Amino acid sequence: MGHPRNPAHLPEAMGLALVEARAALRHGDVPIGAVVLAPDGSMVAAAHNERELTGDPTAHAEVVAIRRAAEAAGRWRLDDHTLVVTLEPCTMCAGALVLARIAHVVFGAYDPKAGAIASLWDVVRDSRLNHRPAVTGGIREAECGDLLRDFFAKHR
Repeated sequence: MGHPRNPAHLPEAMGLALVEARAALRHGDVPIGAVVLAPDGSMVAAAHNERELTGDPTAHAEVVAIRRAAEAAGRWRLDDHTLVVTLEPCTMCAGALVLARIAHVVFGAYDPKAGAIASLWDVVRDSRLNHRPAVTGGIREAECGDLLRDFFAKHR
């Protein structure tokens, strides 16, 4: 796919996360998807929300993807990896990104109700923390947001 920090490759990477997001619909979960990219841009992990599937409130796409990436890498420290997710991470996921030492976070839609990277808080770039990943937001924002709006319109 190319280098994950190259802006030209971010829409393609978000496309992989969108495929994962749509997979969450199969089991009635909120369609959020995430992928973790290795330094060379290859995908090492992919996940979508699995809260309804597993009954686990922490089974957000980002957390599941980080777990799978750490297993694939054989280490918890993912300081050379990029996480791409369709929705701005919440506080739990932002904390997990910091703890995993993710190098770069890329997200699609902003989350004005729970976003912890740009909308309500900026957890990942807090200068008091020992790790601060680079952040790129708004990649394929309309497509990511439309997927979520359509889901919630059908469930109201």
